Amino acid sequence: MTEAGTAGSGTAAGAAPGTDAVPRGRPRSAAADSAITETVLRLLEEGVTIGELSIEGIARDAGVGKATVYRRWSGKNALLMDVLNSIDEPTPELAGESVRDDLVTIIDAIRRRGLAKRSSAVMRNIILQFQQVPELWKQYHDTVVVSRRDAMLGVLVRGVRTGEIRPGLDLELLGDIFAGPMLSRAMMRPGASLEDGLSESIVDTVLEGARPR
Repeated sequence: MTEAGTAGSGTAAGAAPGTDAVPRGRPRSAAADSAITETVLRLLEEGVTIGELSIEGIARDAGVGKATVYRRWSGKNALLMDVLNSIDEPTPELAGESVRDDLVTIIDAIRRRGLAKRSSAVMRNIILQFQQVPELWKQYHDTVVVSRRDAMLGVLVRGVRTGEIRPGLDLELLGDIFAGPMLSRAMMRPGASLEDGLSESIVDTVLEGARPR
């Protein structure tokens, strides 16, 4: 079995237990981290598929030893998750004061990710390939998508507590109603407008129906 095949499970042949941790006394090199990450981005931009990537090939192209990669990541999946996180916009900080303002912040982050995806061939390629590798997509969903949904739910729960959202609503469904229009435009309608002010318009429209009567 090739390394590319074994790496698909999140580990790789030849990686000893604990090799994702830097040995004591050997400081991690930021230059090596950057070289490895940039190499993966370049290879994906050139059209190399996730299945074709291997730790040996990445290390060779980055000008580092294979052991250097394994000291940082347990295998190809872990490395690819870090690469995606490096180009994906992080979950925004919420002010925690106005529920309406926090909802706008969350929805506008979806808008900006949609704009970035449209303008970046690398991001489009990575997202598409992640969706075709079930274990990678599940890991992305469980670590990234779930945290974003939890952030939305937390804001809505607070809104009920503060009286900005009426009680008795299905908050998970309400979160989908807030996020759905922007997700549809950003991810499923490549030609749809993602203009400034769209997030405020969506939030105000949905919030009007969710306020106490």
